[in-house]
Amino acid sequence: MTDPTLPRLGAIGRTAATYAKDLFERVIWTFLAAAASVALAAGPADMLHASFWQGTGAAGIAAAVSLVKGLVAKAVGERNSASTAPGV
Repeated sequence: MTDPTLPRLGAIGRTAATYAKDLFERVIWTFLAAAASVALAAGPADMLHASFWQGTGAAGIAAAVSLVKGLVAKAVGERNSASTAPGV
């Protein structure tokens, strides 16, 4: 059965569209997680002068956010995908 939102793209076009949606979502969520992590680890007033350990803590927080997002996406989006975008 063909997807009515992707007319005449064929298998390669549908794969490319799915990849683009997934990539866009990952970039946005990574940016949001990293920005929130730095603000949390170093503090909003001092986030441009973070120490090594604050930067490492921010990376750990971003990884934890990514893990939680993937687990939530399994419940919200496609069952076999870590994406919240429908059809990915």
